[in-house]
Amino acid sequence: MRKKVSIIGAGMTGSTTAHWLAERELADIVLVDIVEGMPQGKALDLQEAMPVIGKDVTVTGANDYEPTADSDIVVITAGLPRKPGMSRDDLLATNAEIVGKVAEETIKRSPNAIYIVLTNPLDVMTYLTWKKTGLPANKVMGQAGILDSARMRAFVAMELGVSVENINCYVLGGHGDSMVPLTRHSNVAGVPLNKILPPDRLEAIVERTRKGGGEIVSLLKTGSAFYAPAAGIAQMVEAILKDKHLIVPAAVYMQGEYGLNDIYFGAPAQLGASGVEKVIEYELNEEEMAALKKSAEGVAANIAKLNL
Repeated sequence: MRKKVSIIGAGMTGSTTAHWLAERELADIVLVDIVEGMPQGKALDLQEAMPVIGKDVTVTGANDYEPTADSDIVVITAGLPRKPGMSRDDLLATNAEIVGKVAEETIKRSPNAIYIVLTNPLDVMTYLTWKKTGLPANKVMGQAGILDSARMRAFVAMELGVSVENINCYVLGGHGDSMVPLTRHSNVAGVPLNKILPPDRLEAIVERTRKGGGEIVSLLKTGSAFYAPAAGIAQMVEAILKDKHLIVPAAVYMQGEYGLNDIYFGAPAQLGASGVEKVIEYELNEEEMAALKKSAEGVAANIAKLNL
């Protein structure tokens, strides 16, 4: 019997996630959205693509939660996207209401599921999902660090003309403008970025990474990024379903790591069949720790606004 992944929110990110997952033949997929006919239409279109690519998965669309029953993984992408000029934090109140309801409805039907959250503000919505589901913290996580790190890798590849496969970048912290790209730990074929790039070009890449989501929002004008965020979710889903013990940057619950407690926050985490297996701690210098603390303060302040 194949695994089941339910994606709540069948907009551009949710449907693209379904596309990546179906292409990898990882699980049967359920797309849920409140817009009548939209998830059904996208699911049918994707189902009809399976014979072309030779993949045997079932894709179902629905406007209610019943088809999500007994999901192995629940992905939450539902919520309002950013518009030009908005920060991720501007979405807090509206998306908290949406995500809270999604968490409550899905956990009733899939009490053993692992949750991956993508809705912004990411770290806060992941914390909210954890609280609403009542699950152990290792079974709830957010996808942001893979995306932020991938953006940084893409920008380094553009700058140096080197294959993205040779580039390793690590971005910690909250998913927002205060994220912390680790230039000392990031490298090209083992050579640290701060040894291979001049300071001004490295700083430009760091700044573009922090503003990467906003750059796409300003270009699209009517939505936010979806290809890369969805690919990040697919990587996390694969790591869990295949029990890969893969280390990726993710929004995970902090229990003393990096001196932080009781927040969801971006850090390297090992993912496997049980969810988050452990959090990896890098050795940070004073400047990096200060930046990480500042980012954590912003996340904690937004969590406090939820009054949970």
